[in-house]
Amino acid sequence: MKRYAFVMQLKPGNEAEYKRRHDEIWPELKCELRKAGISNYSIYLDPETLRLFAIQSLAEDETSDSLSELPIMRKWWDSMKDLMDTNADNSPKIWSLKEMFHMD
Repeated sequence: MKRYAFVMQLKPGNEAEYKRRHDEIWPELKCELRKAGISNYSIYLDPETLRLFAIQSLAEDETSDSLSELPIMRKWWDSMKDLMDTNADNSPKIWSLKEMFHMD
């Protein structure tokens, strides 16, 4: 299993709404994330910078690159675009992080 970490940027004043929407994440979206090989997915907020830190486990045969083609993923991105920095297709802008240390 691989680990993948990245950051995203939340827009000011959207902390509670971002949390609410993720507390109510659509079951069909969770199903697609799991089918793509994503598990143990957490997102943390730095309240001072509004940076969102995400970490997830990826199966060796993960297919997360294909998620962007799914209508449910695009619908989720469209629903979140007002809360965070996004790309032209409404996907969140992400900055991948390089793992520097890990301890089991």
